[in-house]
Parts: sequence; structure tokens; C-alpha cells
Amino acid sequence: MDRMKEKDKFLERQIHELVEGVEGRISLNIELPAHTIQLHSDVPYSAASLIKLPILLEGFRQIQERKLDPEEVIPVTQEDKVGGAGVLSHLSPHTKVTVHDLLTLMIIVSDNTASNLLIDRMGMDSINGMCRLLGLEQTKLNRKLMDFEALESGVDNRISATDAVKCLKAMENEVLFQLSSRESMIRILQNQQFYQKLPGSMDRNRVFTANKTGELPGVEHDCAIIRYNQKTVYAAVLIDELKDSSEGSGLIMKVGKCLNDYLLT
Repeated sequence: MDRMKEKDKFLERQIHELVEGVEGRISLNIELPAHTIQLHSDVPYSAASLIKLPILLEGFRQIQERKLDPEEVIPVTQEDKVGGAGVLSHLSPHTKVTVHDLLTLMIIVSDNTASNLLIDRMGMDSINGMCRLLGLEQTKLNRKLMDFEALESGVDNRISATDAVKCLKAMENEVLFQLSSRESMIRILQNQQFYQKLPGSMDRNRVFTANKTGELPGVEHDCAIIRYNQKTVYAAVLIDELKDSSEGSGLIMKVGKCLNDYLLT
């Protein structure tokens, strides 16, 4: 036990040394098996694409309650398409996808069009209801994705590092969800195509990772479930006010490497 405590404290020192002097505001919440590392973890930040986590959770809740059919086919019109990450905005004007495909695309390629279609289908109030149900105190969906007019007027989606970790843990452990729902959500997260941040320097042949990134101009986020053997780490790192976004993503990748080494040694 003493050795484990020493490992935890060493990791905490490593991470605090990494974040010292880095430009931008930094918030993190890292839950180890027997210790938690926190820095401004309850401060609300612009959520960027991390807001897609409660959308995913509400989607599977509605599927369980038969309010949403995963095989329902949703048309994607030209008016529905928005820019940023994703593939749906680049497909033909007569594209149709299932609800399950929308949930998958929203996470694995962070598709903004898919996210907005799900918000329309499920309702913003329902998604915010899921946030309250899970005790996400700093998280709220206030606008659709890529709505820069709303953003410029001060309306933004919010989340904290603590709340991002709560979302990840809900996907694994929350009794609100059936085992099949939890397994499906983790599988979607595991198939994430953007793994250049927390998992970027990990030995992904040995270490399990399931993550969700977020970015906006000056904003770099990532959160992940990281597992090796019987040890699981839940991590969220949020950074904003960056002049150089690569500095933020690079720092998050270094934090991920520390977590990788912690689990493998």
C-alpha cells in the first residue's frame, strides 16, 4: 500500500510540474484507483465537443425507455449540415442515417451535424435533464454545435473536468443504464478516431483507452477511460485561453504518457 501511495504522489508531482508555466487556464480531474488528482476541477469551461458526452448518455437512456428507436432513419438535409468535425456535411444531400449511426458518428469523428440532429430529435431540455440526473453541477447544453452567432452573444455550452469524469464513470457504472447500454457506449468511445491527445503517447496495444476530445479556437480538451489489467484511471484535462492550440494538445498528450507509465510500472 505504501508503494502505491508513493506511486500516486509521484504521478501527482509529475502532472503538477507539467502544467506549471503552461499558457492558458488548466483544469484537470484524474481519478486513480485510490487517489484523485485535481486542479480547478469544478471550474466550468466552454464544453466544446465534450458536451457530446451527456447527449450520448441521454440517447441511450431514451433508447432504453423506447422513446428513441436506434434503427429509426433520420434524413440529413442540406439545411441540417454544419461545418467543423464530421463526415455527414460532406455526403450527398439525400443522406439518411439511423439514430445509432448518429450517436456513433457524434463520438468517433465528433460529427457536429449528427450532434445537432440528435439534439433536435431528443430535445435540449431532456439532455439537460440527464445532466441534472447525473449530478453534473457545471454542465449545461445551451446551444447547438457550430452556432457561432449564439457563441458571440455569450451563449455557450459548459462543462467541468469533474463533470466530464462523472460522464465517463456513468457509462461504466451508472445503474440507470442497462449493461448492454453501458457496453455500447464504451464501445463507441473506444472506437474514437481522434486519439492524438491523452492516448497520443500511450502503448495502445497494451493499455485500453476510450476517450472524447473537444476543441474550439484557444480551447483543447480531452477525457478518457484508461485501463490496464485491473487498474482503471478516469481522466479529464481542460485547457482554454490558449494562443497556440498545439501547446495545449501537447500538454494533454504528456499527461496521458504519465498515466500510461503509471499503469504499466
